[in-house]
Amino acid sequence: MKILLAPDKFKGSMDAPQVCQAMADGIRMVSPEIEIVSLPMADGGEGTLDLLLWYSDGIKKKAKVHDPLGRIIEAEYGISADKKTAFIEMATASGLGLLKADERNPLKTSTFGTGEIIKLVIEAGVENIILGIGGSATNDAGIGMAHALGWQFFDENKQNLEPIGENLMKITKIIPPQHFSVNINVSVACDVTNPLFGENGAAFVYAPQKGADAKMVTQLDAGLQNIDKIFERDFGRKLANLSGTGAAGGLGFGTMAFLNATLKEGVKLLMDFCDFDKNLKDVNLIITGEGKIDNQTLQGKLIKGITDRANKANIPIAAICGTLSVSPQELQQIGIKYATSILNSPMTLDDALKYGHEGVRNATYYLVNLLHHSKRK
Repeated sequence: MKILLAPDKFKGSMDAPQVCQAMADGIRMVSPEIEIVSLPMADGGEGTLDLLLWYSDGIKKKAKVHDPLGRIIEAEYGISADKKTAFIEMATASGLGLLKADERNPLKTSTFGTGEIIKLVIEAGVENIILGIGGSATNDAGIGMAHALGWQFFDENKQNLEPIGENLMKITKIIPPQHFSVNINVSVACDVTNPLFGENGAAFVYAPQKGADAKMVTQLDAGLQNIDKIFERDFGRKLANLSGTGAAGGLGFGTMAFLNATLKEGVKLLMDFCDFDKNLKDVNLIITGEGKIDNQTLQGKLIKGITDRANKANIPIAAICGTLSVSPQELQQIGIKYATSILNSPMTLDDALKYGHEGVRNATYYLVNLLHHSKRK
């Protein structure tokens, strides 16, 4: 018997590799002869950087960069063991969590700090960058990032513009770097499909949560339209209507425009990175899971990404979780054959979080023990 483990984290209790370990402990209680493949998962958001480092035996590093309002901070990024791939989460340098509530203003914020990290790893000689762009505090279409890489943005008076959201509307000329080129592969974890501008674009959908009022939203949207027009005129590429260009305040657009990046769903990017499909060979069962399986899970992309691959390969998939609040019919819709909660008695949240390892281990044991003995018969 061969079992593939592909869980997400149990938030507040265990990270994804620890969930895999608990599941593996349960399987070994059944039989040490069962083959186990552990592929911990994430959806491109929180925890993705750590998992990429886990898969690549990489190390976490720190760099002094500018935050969304231009203050010096220390931001984390990662480098793979072979030093060929860098892992960056833009939120560590340009994220909303770096600002107090009264500091949020997408007219004034910039992705410059994210660009500083990108420049740093390029100069270090990496061949690939994997960039997560969730949790941004910005709406600058990536001009801050680009400015850190040497791009310049000028107004009608040929004045060099500060790369912030309110200046998007003033751009009349874009000049690429003179002595800095980006000849690497850049993959962007992007789970939204919004275009750059319009009613479904970056400003109207996301700028309000970053501190924008109605007037600011209109101003930012006009700026996004302007940079798209200028970029198309100067470089002959029309990007604004492509899926995901509106992500992270238009950073999706910026990575495509200034880095020639490829945008991918976070879970698909991670699955490709760990050779998920190759690891399906001869697998009899996939076990996934996360802290809570609910309607949000059904609408999300992590479990669905895994079940899509499992169903395509005709491999049954089971799920183990802390809280299970969907019906059997709903589970069937996404292809999960079996699901169970690890909670077998009433307990407080604190106790449930502490019980995570034991609960996942036991639930996995009960499931695999039944299947193992049924198979032997």
